[in-house]
Amino acid sequence: MYTYDKMSSLGAKLLINSLRKLSYSQARHIHRTLPVSTKKWNIGKINHVAMATPDIEKATSLFRDVLGAKVSEKHPQPEHGVYTVFVELGDTKIELLNPLGDKSPIQNFLDKNKSGGMHHICIEVDNIEEAMKDLKAKKIRLLSDEAKIGAHGKPVVFLHPKDCNGVLVELEQQ
Repeated sequence: MYTYDKMSSLGAKLLINSLRKLSYSQARHIHRTLPVSTKKWNIGKINHVAMATPDIEKATSLFRDVLGAKVSEKHPQPEHGVYTVFVELGDTKIELLNPLGDKSPIQNFLDKNKSGGMHHICIEVDNIEEAMKDLKAKKIRLLSDEAKIGAHGKPVVFLHPKDCNGVLVELEQQ
């Protein structure tokens, strides 16, 4: 009886021997009929995990004074209805979010989650426009028709949590 490793090795040898017997025209035909990826964008690393907090000063103090992390100043993002503070953690960050204005989406989140909590995860992509087209074609709902400029000054778009395993996902242009 063959183990998985022996079968894999044997299968590879059989495939190589079969390919060697192909004529040039047969090999060209196989090459032309192989599927070609048409994907025009790639997913990158996690940029940040965002946490909504009812008290951004207290949350900032936890990360800076208790845990010893480097934190940014509090910045208003009026176009998104939030204040942000970024906590640097090596090659990723935590984004602290606090409501700004009457129509803040973070206030809606905090009304349901009084103590705050994880709000979204942000993942970098190398071509946000192509990612948006591709995801729409795959029936992933976007929360806006166009990318907006995010807290890092780069285009961002949010994906509906019901289409992303219950998690709000933000895509950010690298």
